[in-house]
Amino acid sequence: MAKTADQILTDLKGGAYAPIYFLHGEEPYFIDIISDFIEKNALNEAEKSFNQRILYAKDVSLNNVISAARSFPMMGQRQVIIVKEAQELAELKKGDTGMEVFEAYLQNPQPSTVLVFCHKHKKIDKRKKISKLIEKNTVFLESNKIYENKVPDWIQQYVSGKGYKINRDATMLLTEYIGNNLERMSNEIDKILINFKEPVEIDSALVQEYVGISKDYNIFELQKALVTGNVLQANRIIQYFAADPKNHPVILSIGFLHSFFTKLLLIHNHPDKSDRGVAMAAGVSPYIAKEYMAAVRRFNLNKVVQNLAYIYQADLTSKGINASLAEDQLMKELVYKLMH
Repeated sequence: MAKTADQILTDLKGGAYAPIYFLHGEEPYFIDIISDFIEKNALNEAEKSFNQRILYAKDVSLNNVISAARSFPMMGQRQVIIVKEAQELAELKKGDTGMEVFEAYLQNPQPSTVLVFCHKHKKIDKRKKISKLIEKNTVFLESNKIYENKVPDWIQQYVSGKGYKINRDATMLLTEYIGNNLERMSNEIDKILINFKEPVEIDSALVQEYVGISKDYNIFELQKALVTGNVLQANRIIQYFAADPKNHPVILSIGFLHSFFTKLLLIHNHPDKSDRGVAMAAGVSPYIAKEYMAAVRRFNLNKVVQNLAYIYQADLTSKGINASLAEDQLMKELVYKLMH
């Protein structure tokens, strides 16, 4: 039965454990929080020594997993088996052949076993017969990436759930810097919070300090310099990046610029230029819609298209195709072209 991550966690916190969980999809964060909860809470510490097994798919076969699941717990009412990296199970990769044992278990699981499959970074093929059986006979989570315009709300909920607050500027800075990678986002927020015993409100200064974003020399300040036409500041930022290529790789800067100008292209072609319309067109939060409209006024449609062509060429050069410039010169030339 398909459920959301929140529904599954609510059931688990209420003590309702199912015989089989199949957690799959491109967003590992939701898979991890569910499997971690089961690992920490389904058994007490004394029971874990005898009745909890963590298996890695590269080291076992699916039949081994099912054989373990059919066994009975020792000196307890329940055993827990968690299969990490389940996408590496050879049988699941092959498809529907050789699945008889698994199919039989799906339809008649051992009630004293909690079996958890963590199938990360990709979805199972729903066209397969086995996939239909899995969805029907397990607690089934499809863990999808969330849209970028939903990330600010997620950040607010995550921080408030920890008993803290975060202001708008800090929320947008994290969103722009990290995007919709929730695994990294939660780690970076935790990195901030671990420094405070008492609840505080996270502001942009704390984000810059603990996440490692320079106040004046970061990709967002470069974006701002482009929009305002501040050539001097743009070149200072490029020089700063060139002096620390490990933390500011060219390929990521180019990727960010491509994303930015692609959003401007979408806004230009969208009839609704209200905050809501801009947010919908570009897939960003309405909170920053006005900032994107300022960029649209700075770069007309023809210039946006031209800039995307410049970025595409720079991307090829950064990957060694028709390479003719060093990385620092490549970015300097690209920024010049974007602004003129």
